[in-house]
Amino acid sequence: MTYSHDLRIQSLDYIENGGSKAEASRIFGVTTQTLFNWIKRKKKGNLSPKRTRKRCPYKIEEEKLKNYIRANPDSYLREIAEELGLATSTVFYGCNRLKITLKKRHRSTRKGMKKREQSSKKN
Repeated sequence: MTYSHDLRIQSLDYIENGGSKAEASRIFGVTTQTLFNWIKRKKKGNLSPKRTRKRCPYKIEEEKLKNYIRANPDSYLREIAEELGLATSTVFYGCNRLKITLKKRHRSTRKGMKKREQSSKKN
């Protein structure tokens, strides 16, 4: 979160006029660490807020990905990527962002788990 330049100046003026950093943090609603950072930046001569970087839009349309996975739940990442014309890593990160897991258990693992469950129920 970026604080306004006016708030920075007001809080630092308050501290310079004898107010404590703890009081300033309560009054202006910022943490004491932020005040320390602003004091350092003021000494260097650059109190203005840092620039926020622009984020690129995602390459993948989320609805398109959701619909494809609903229609083809057993598809591998590479198959989804080929179908949507994207890189495999793009599909992977898109699925992560949507909290979709594509992991599938091997049949032998499922059988082993069933055996363990049955044996634990008997005991």
